[in-house]
Amino acid sequence: MSTQMGRDVYVVGVGMHRFNNDALPTGDMGYDAGIAALDDAGLDFPEVGALYNGHLGGQIGIGVRVAKDLGLTGIPVTRVENASATGSCAFGEAVHAVAGGRVEVAMALGFDDLNRVGGIGGGRKKGLGAEDVMLPAAFFAMWATRRMHDVGTTVETYAAIAAKNWNHARTNPMAQRRADHEVTVEEVLASTLISYPHTSKMACAAGGGAAAAIVATEEVARRLGGPMIKVCASQQRSETYTDGHVFLGAVIGPAQMTRDTSAAAYEQAGLGPADLDLVQVHDAFPVEELVYYELLGICGDGEGDKLVAEGETTLGGRIPFSTDGGLTARGHPGGPTGLAQIHETVVQLRDDAGDRQVDGARTGLCHMAGAGSVCVVHILQRS
Repeated sequence: MSTQMGRDVYVVGVGMHRFNNDALPTGDMGYDAGIAALDDAGLDFPEVGALYNGHLGGQIGIGVRVAKDLGLTGIPVTRVENASATGSCAFGEAVHAVAGGRVEVAMALGFDDLNRVGGIGGGRKKGLGAEDVMLPAAFFAMWATRRMHDVGTTVETYAAIAAKNWNHARTNPMAQRRADHEVTVEEVLASTLISYPHTSKMACAAGGGAAAAIVATEEVARRLGGPMIKVCASQQRSETYTDGHVFLGAVIGPAQMTRDTSAAAYEQAGLGPADLDLVQVHDAFPVEELVYYELLGICGDGEGDKLVAEGETTLGGRIPFSTDGGLTARGHPGGPTGLAQIHETVVQLRDDAGDRQVDGARTGLCHMAGAGSVCVVHILQRS
């Protein structure tokens, strides 16, 4: 697998429509996010050479309709879909379109409302496997209880991760869940039980929203001015067969997939886990974030619980995770989720995150997993 991109690529604009539970038209939210990204970059839509739309639901051709709303420029429009990793994959396609010389500027745009998207957990057809009839919550619950058995993780540790993410979202105006008080471990544990050991406040917020990012060549980025946020790595992988391989289900895939994808990203960027200042991960339930501490190389296997206990992954800690609230509290509409991670990381690297700013943030990693199973890792750095 190639570890180099042909040309350096920079994020020059980001935009979002607030994640919400208001059943708003997804195309309208996508348009708002796209306009916000263009305004942020200081670009007009005719300067965008390619558009990659990421969405799980919506009518056929809705991505082209959004492009028409932005402008009738003849731009090539491509739909990208890869479950939860859809927005991350759309961003990756935009990055490689610029890196490979296809265009000078590309936009990735994600929009969705997960409350109106069918999929896993249907189970009405014959001949389906377990992953087709079980809701994701059940998979994550089994994963969590298995870790409790193997490593000794407690429900309080899972609750602490969720409470952290709820509290990170309190100062994020784009978050779906914004508590008006500091959320405690006890409050998380006292919320409605979804699937042991996970409660409702541990489950990701499903709703609607949109997010966008614009990438460009170094020449364009310097012309536009502002902080230079470089895409140091853009890696995507699916499962790799090994002897004795057992497919672990469409929701998460094997742990090795994240190890391999992040290793490829670190090699491409010429960086390691110790160089990261903040991380965004696929935290549909807190067991995911906990395990990704280890799979991304932030700590050794079985040592993630200690990071939580010592507050290392909260704002003010050594390496904050899910600084905008993550899927847990910022929300998980589907298509735009991975692009919301890019938005947050860019805002952090620009030193524009306000009360949730990570001091001295220079390098950030964005990780998303998608059913199927796929994994996407991007590393951004302020240069």
